[in-house]
Amino acid sequence: MTMKSADLLVGELADHFARILDAVLPAGKLALVDFPDHSNVGDSAIWLGEMAYLRKRSRLPAYYSAIADFDDEACRAAIDDGPILIHGGGNMGTLWPKHEAFRLHLLRTHRGHPVVQMPQSIHYADPAAAAEMAEAIRAHGQLTLLVRDARSLAFAERHFDCRVRLCPDAALMLGRQQRPPATVPVFALLRTDHERAPGGADALPAGVAADDWLEEDPAQKRRLRLSLKLGRLFNRDLMAQRAARQQRLAEWRFQRGLTMLSAGELVVTDRLHAHILSLLLDIPHVLLDNSYGKVAGFADQWTGDYGGLMRATSRAEAFGTALACVAPQIVDG
Repeated sequence: MTMKSADLLVGELADHFARILDAVLPAGKLALVDFPDHSNVGDSAIWLGEMAYLRKRSRLPAYYSAIADFDDEACRAAIDDGPILIHGGGNMGTLWPKHEAFRLHLLRTHRGHPVVQMPQSIHYADPAAAAEMAEAIRAHGQLTLLVRDARSLAFAERHFDCRVRLCPDAALMLGRQQRPPATVPVFALLRTDHERAPGGADALPAGVAADDWLEEDPAQKRRLRLSLKLGRLFNRDLMAQRAARQQRLAEWRFQRGLTMLSAGELVVTDRLHAHILSLLLDIPHVLLDNSYGKVAGFADQWTGDYGGLMRATSRAEAFGTALACVAPQIVDG
């Protein structure tokens, strides 16, 4: 396998994403729904990538919403018979029930609108839940489902009666990012939620700093929300207010993730978007899988030929590989 630079690979994958969307995105005014108003940096990176594509194509949404503030009638009024885009990620299936329920609601309630599910990883632990989604897709009749890996593609083609396309993650549309100097030899960004793979060493070796990116600074968040409230005093348009709020929140979270990853001369991670952001930053990293194969499946499909990528099957192995790469720096320090 010929290894690729971050510049080359990110450019190729962003172009691939744009070609797929150009081919499947219907005409008309559109809605972008299921804004990720939560602390997971990866979902904010996806949303910003979706918006970067839409901005380049002069297709900015006429309607924006998270799950909590979605309104069926307002959405219909804003987009006429245009398409509904559902924010991508790794929540199609039984692991994240709130998002699956929202997806079912959209398919059952908006049968007059084409729906495009932005790139997803699929995991159903319950066949009955997969059958329920399959029936909603069949009855709707106008879903285009984009998936991020071969396993999800095979599942969707076997179970769902809709157009299915293999597509890279939207975060790649953000392009290469500049990284500040590292402050520690190895930074491990490791899952602490229910997608964490079982087993592995919990103790951190010397030279490794570790964290997850699910905790936000409450004071920073309060200041940002206050700034957004003040901005609403000068703009009474609800959708413009919502678009500005979503953009600012997503950018804040994305920058927090870039800062965290940049701390390490080398990164260890089992989060898909820590892998993708490390690629955007061109940080060498050791990649672990998550609980159901999402991370490995994406790397196998799209990013396995990145020159800075190493793979491991356990945390102990990952730490050992990382420390071996930076050992001279630890000794010198």
